[in-house]
Amino acid sequence: MKELYKTFVHNKRQEGLVQKAGEIANKVRKQSTINDLNADFSQDNVKIFQNEHYLSLTIPENYGGEGLSLYEFLLMQERLAMGDGPAALSVGWHLGILMELRDESLLERPIYKKLAEEVATSQVLVNRAASEPATGSPTRGGVPETTAHYENGHYIISGRKTFTTMASVLDYAIINAFIPELDEVGWFFTPLDLKGVKVDKTWDTLGMRGTGSHDLVLEDVKVPEDYFVERKDEQPKGPKGWLLHIPACYLGIALAASQDAIEFAKNFQPNSLDTPISEVAHIQQKIGEMELKLTQARHFMYSIARQWDEQPEKRPSLSSSLGAVKTTATNTANEVVDLAMRIAGGRGLSKSYPFEKYYRDVRAGLHNPPMDDMVLTMLAKEAIGRLEGNDKDN
Repeated sequence: MKELYKTFVHNKRQEGLVQKAGEIANKVRKQSTINDLNADFSQDNVKIFQNEHYLSLTIPENYGGEGLSLYEFLLMQERLAMGDGPAALSVGWHLGILMELRDESLLERPIYKKLAEEVATSQVLVNRAASEPATGSPTRGGVPETTAHYENGHYIISGRKTFTTMASVLDYAIINAFIPELDEVGWFFTPLDLKGVKVDKTWDTLGMRGTGSHDLVLEDVKVPEDYFVERKDEQPKGPKGWLLHIPACYLGIALAASQDAIEFAKNFQPNSLDTPISEVAHIQQKIGEMELKLTQARHFMYSIARQWDEQPEKRPSLSSSLGAVKTTATNTANEVVDLAMRIAGGRGLSKSYPFEKYYRDVRAGLHNPPMDDMVLTMLAKEAIGRLEGNDKDN
């Protein structure tokens, strides 16, 4: 397994982080089948991450975390996803949100400072809850139907949030809602043990079932005034590097599928052949295709992550590159898993092998933000703008 990371690990710290992620990957893999059947994120997984202090990795060291860089974060998440993609994607949202709060200096706010300290000491879980049945993905710009009415020093929140990853095990959610009194959208820090909060177990999907992304229902939930933590109009507008945890996850799934397909090919020998199928030309061609695709996508992802870490002054101009990484990685991951399925043949459809789960899980990456059409439009506009700029210079 070290060979897979030899190119991308540059120091002892990174080597240790990848090793730690690999050890956790082996543990969560054991929970994978039951979580897939139950379509939920299990308490057993929560305990694994808590015991390994994985949930505080991206908060600053002075808060009790490890202060992971984006590059280090992706190394760990990709390796973790090789054990179980849904577990990696789920915890990636938690860690990514904490990284966002850190990098955008929001941890200085009292509520978020308290959250970071509690993550470090008690390994609590948090996620944002933004998607809704009517608005779809928040990246499309819809106004939430969830409302927060001000009343006597509190906000009363009511609404329904969809795709709330790890909903049944979260301790906190950061929820967006429309505030009629202010005619604006805000974000509210919401403990999920408050009266009026419930989880509607609606998650019944083809893939990524183990994320337990159920609906979060809020019925007249009363939160203190100071739990109004962010205004939409005041949120930083720049790119969010932490979202690269999404492509890292799907490349991890593809790496696992590739390794399992190669192992299968080395050990499967039908009685019509004198050698394992790994010696057959068209199988080697597929293995070569998998390696080429993964090499291209991984180099692209890690090069952008290094640029994000090492040249922070250039971050505002990285939106299109970050989107391109996501589109490239998730589409590549689907292509690699498809090739792995072709190598395994009909056995790849059997529940006795992991390939059918890889195939189901990897499809979900196409529906995580940003969507391919938005990325391609952004790239097109940049290309057209460059050409127009050149015309003016000439």
